[in-house]
Amino acid sequence: MSADFVVVIPSRLKSTRLPDKPLADIAGKPMVVRVAEQAARSRAGRVVVATDHPRILAACSEHGVEAVMTAADHPSGTDRLAEVADLLALADGQIVVNVQGDEPLIEPGVIDCVAAALDGSDAPMSTAAHPLDNAADFFSPNVVKVVLDRHNRALYFSRAPLPWARDAFATDRSVLPADHPALRHVGIYAYRAGFLRQYRELSPAPIESIEALEQLRVLWHGFPITVATLTGAPAPGVDTPDDLERVRRLFAAR
Repeated sequence: MSADFVVVIPSRLKSTRLPDKPLADIAGKPMVVRVAEQAARSRAGRVVVATDHPRILAACSEHGVEAVMTAADHPSGTDRLAEVADLLALADGQIVVNVQGDEPLIEPGVIDCVAAALDGSDAPMSTAAHPLDNAADFFSPNVVKVVLDRHNRALYFSRAPLPWARDAFATDRSVLPADHPALRHVGIYAYRAGFLRQYRELSPAPIESIEALEQLRVLWHGFPITVATLTGAPAPGVDTPDDLERVRRLFAAR
C-alpha cells in the first residue's frame, strides 16, 4: 500500500505499575520517543503522539517527534484517537493506526500489515492476530483469543478458550489439536478516521463490559473488523519494571 496512513501513539503519563512510564529512559531517549522512532520506520506518512501531559509533549518536541495535547478525561484510547482525528483535520477516509505508547520494540512490518489489511477491506477497522500453539496460553484468561470467518473478519474476541475443540478436549487439554485454528489477538488497531468519529457516539456493549474488551463494542453494534494474521508473536510491550529492564538491555546490546 502507499504511505498514506497516519500512526497515532496515545501516551498517558499515569501508570499504576510503572510511574511515568512514557518518559522512562531507554538508551538515552524516553520510551515514547523510542516507540515513535519504530513507527517512523513503517510506511506511515505521519507519526503523531497524542498525550494528556505537557511533560510528554516537551519530551517529544525535544527529540523532533510530532505531538498534540488531548483532553485528560477520555474513557479510552480510541476516544483519544477520535479527538486527534479532529485536531489534525483528517479526512474521513484517512487510515489511522493506533500504536500503544509502551511498545518500543514494535516491528514496523506489523504496523504496515494492519494498515494494509484495512486498506484492502471495506471494513471500518482492522487489527491483528497470530497462531497459538501453546495450550497454557489458550486456556489463560489473560490471553485474548479471536475467531475469524472465511473472509478474515472477527466473529468474536474472548478471554475464554475459543474455539472449543469438543472431542479433543474431552480427553486431553494439555495440548492443542494439530489442526486447531487458535488465534491470539494482538492489540494494535487501524481505523478509518470517519469511524473514529462515529465510534465515540457508540454506547458501551454488555459483552464489552463482561469480557473487559473494548473492541467488542464495534462487533456488538454490527461493524466488521478485519484481522491480519501474523506469522508469529510480535515483541512484547513494557508493563512492569522487569519489562523495562529487559528492553533496556536489548537496546544497550545494539
